[in-house]
Amino acid sequence: MYIITGQTATGKTNLAYELAKKHKGEIINFDSRQIYQKLNIITGKQVFPDVKTHLIDIVDPKEQFSSFDFANSAKRIINYLIRHNIMPILVGGTYLYLKHLLYGIDTKVPADWKLREELGKKSVKQLQDILKKHSVQTFERLNQSDRNNPHRLIRKIEIYSTHLTFPERKKTNYFPGKYNYKLIGLRFKSNESLKKAIEKRVEQRVRNGAFQEVKHLIKQGYKSTDPGMQTIGYKQLIQYYSGTISRDEALQQWITKEVQYAKRQYTFMKKDKNIKWKSI
Repeated sequence: MYIITGQTATGKTNLAYELAKKHKGEIINFDSRQIYQKLNIITGKQVFPDVKTHLIDIVDPKEQFSSFDFANSAKRIINYLIRHNIMPILVGGTYLYLKHLLYGIDTKVPADWKLREELGKKSVKQLQDILKKHSVQTFERLNQSDRNNPHRLIRKIEIYSTHLTFPERKKTNYFPGKYNYKLIGLRFKSNESLKKAIEKRVEQRVRNGAFQEVKHLIKQGYKSTDPGMQTIGYKQLIQYYSGTISRDEALQQWITKEVQYAKRQYTFMKKDKNIKWKSI
């Protein structure tokens, strides 16, 4: 099977589609933004009439969907496709999802119910601050959904509170080890080409109706505090509609946040020695 990952705006989905057509496969999405329903234009969601895509449009923007949820769902789909002789083509840029699927999730640390009860009384912001005190790097590796998921934050804090080293933590490997896979990463040759690609993409999505999409979501009752609405682009345009920033400021912040996100993606992914990189 193939796994396509890498920086945002590098054409991962198009490559996945080509591979799916060539090998008569099906696509499994691991972009944490495209799992949300109704978030179509700004996320650049692509649905192909001749290739089935899994784990897309499955969660309401008000709901949480963690890397744990993804790993469980993806494993089930992969096993199903393999049993039916269909090649899975995984594609996305949410490395935390991929990491948990390929390399497992910490499970040895037992539940500390007293600690959970104490932490359960705290706000998401307070939980975020506590986790940052334990490990800023761990917090920064979380996707937006996990950052705003109190259960995921509490579990991370619980693990760090034991002071166990990583080798002491047992991992549950979600990925079926008997299956061979090719892991391909797409990245930009330079930061300049990255910024140009992001600017071009934001301009295109504005032309496609990004502002209208956000306005419609606001009318439906969605707010900036909803997990899905924390997505880059939506967050900035909501600020524009609330009157806190201008249209130009919203667009510039959107571009800046996308560029920063793409840089962080490569920072985390380049540590994975299994990824075979291709520059574009």
